[in-house]
Amino acid sequence: MKNILAFAGSNSSTSINKQLAKYASSLLNDVEVNLIDLNDFEAPMFGVDLESDLDEAPESAHRLLNLIKESDGIVLSLAEHNGVYATVFKNLFDWMTRIEGNFLFKKPMLLMATSPGARGGQTVLTIAEARFPWHDGNIVATYSLPSFDANFENGKITNKELNNELLEQVEKLQKAL
Repeated sequence: MKNILAFAGSNSSTSINKQLAKYASSLLNDVEVNLIDLNDFEAPMFGVDLESDLDEAPESAHRLLNLIKESDGIVLSLAEHNGVYATVFKNLFDWMTRIEGNFLFKKPMLLMATSPGARGGQTVLTIAEARFPWHDGNIVATYSLPSFDANFENGKITNKELNNELLEQVEKLQKAL
C-alpha cells in the first residue's frame, strides 16, 4: 500500500489548509495517509550565523525530511501569508535544503492552497510551482480553493463544481503513485 504524506504549510491550530489537505488525501484510494502538523516540527529561525554555530540542522528538519523521503507521494496545502509561504513552512524549507538540496525527492505531489479570499492562495501556489522543481519537486496536480468559508463545511467542499475540480486533481496524483 502506498504511503502519502499530507500536511499544511501552516502552524495555525485551526488551519484551513490542513483541513483541505486532510479532505483531499481522504479522496485517494488504497493509500495510507500520514497527516502531520508542522507544530510538531519546531525549529529555530534559520540564519547563516546560526547555521555556522550548529553542528547540524535541527532534528525536526531531519525528521520532516525523512518523512518526505519515506513517502510515496505528498499532499501539501500551502497557507498564504502576505502573498508568500507561511514563516513556519519557509523556515523548515530552508533547513531541509541545507540537509538535502533536492529535498522533495521527485515524489508525486498534489500542491494546493486555500484562503478566505476569492483568489484561494493563487500567489503562493505560483511561487511554489516555480520554486519546487529546483528541489526535485514533482508537482503532478495543483488546486486552489477560493473563499474557504463559503465553500468548505463539515470537513468537505460543499460547492459541487469546485469539488469536481479537486477530484480531477486527486485522480492525477492517484495515477502518478
